[in-house]
Amino acid sequence: MQATAFTKDKSGRLLKSQQGYWAFIPDPLPPKLELNWEFVNQISEADRRLSELAGVARTLPNPHLLIRPFIRREAVLSSKIEGTVASLSDLMSFEALGVAHSDRSDVREVHNYVNALEYGLERLAELPISSRLFGELHERLMRGARGEHLTPGEFRRSQNWIGPPGCLLKDATFVPPPEAEMKEALSDLENYIHAESHLPPLVRLGLIHYQFEAIHPFLDGNGRIGRLLITLLLCADGLLPQPLLYLSAFFERHRDAYYRLLLEVSQNGNWSEWLTFFLRGIAEQSLDALTRANHLQELSVRYREILHEKKASATLLRLADSLFMNPVVNPTVTAKAFKLTYVSAQKNIDKLVDAGILREITGRQRGRIYVAGSIIDVLERQDALQLKLKLQG
Repeated sequence: MQATAFTKDKSGRLLKSQQGYWAFIPDPLPPKLELNWEFVNQISEADRRLSELAGVARTLPNPHLLIRPFIRREAVLSSKIEGTVASLSDLMSFEALGVAHSDRSDVREVHNYVNALEYGLERLAELPISSRLFGELHERLMRGARGEHLTPGEFRRSQNWIGPPGCLLKDATFVPPPEAEMKEALSDLENYIHAESHLPPLVRLGLIHYQFEAIHPFLDGNGRIGRLLITLLLCADGLLPQPLLYLSAFFERHRDAYYRLLLEVSQNGNWSEWLTFFLRGIAEQSLDALTRANHLQELSVRYREILHEKKASATLLRLADSLFMNPVVNPTVTAKAFKLTYVSAQKNIDKLVDAGILREITGRQRGRIYVAGSIIDVLERQDALQLKLKLQG
């Protein structure tokens, strides 16, 4: 890391190690922020969009039908930023058919993200956002994955760094605090999270996300834990009643800007541009989530109408509802989940195929797999936001 890349306006201090490399220690939060009209307007827009999403989330008749697929979409996209290649269909097939059906490490890593996020949301009832929770989330994120040897659940005891793939410490773009300074900075961050503040909650959230990434307390998985914490803080602070907002899709679309602006905060104290970017992500993804939620609700109503016309049984209606939590099924898994015989499970699946809700994707006589393609399409569609804007315009 080049010390000359950091100006007098940097948001922390530089420390030269005995080994001769420079590391960056971020100043405790909050920084002194300079307001401009773009920043102020973006705060207003983000608040408005998030409030719209929160209002809809409070009135959802079956929020569980949306929470599970939204979490999985976030897991795929957050992991994609780190170079993990697995689609939403891959993940849902993995979960529906069991671990034995895939030895792909990338799918397992995404599945771990799901486990960590779901665990964190449940844990908030007992444990506040804290260093202890960070460690518990990290252990679940890294369990059995490619980074399992990198001390899952433990804060690092050696220096890490950020840079191009395969680069050495001397060639790093950014070097976070050494171990002792890292622990102190992490303690300061935890105190800030629980301190009273006059700043708008979403601005505080943007500060916290930067600070966690600058501290980089783990040997691996810092980006995913940092993005996961955004959702946990939104729920813990009461900004969202249900975990429906995730920023990884926005960060993935603007990956270069995401990394550049985080670095510029450290190097130049460019808080205004980073926070404006972060708030724009809140606004855009709130609208995106609202659009996808509406599409999924419309699908749920349509499925019910189709099945009521066919005088479907209660079991078949329950099976159709369950597709929103996992759109990939097979007779064996369905029989176990609904306590049916294999033959009965197959018959119910066949009825959903006849109704146009499921389609078989293997072409085999045995080991068939069925997918609710319309649900997958809503979740994987890249143009949900553009579609909403088009409808509004």
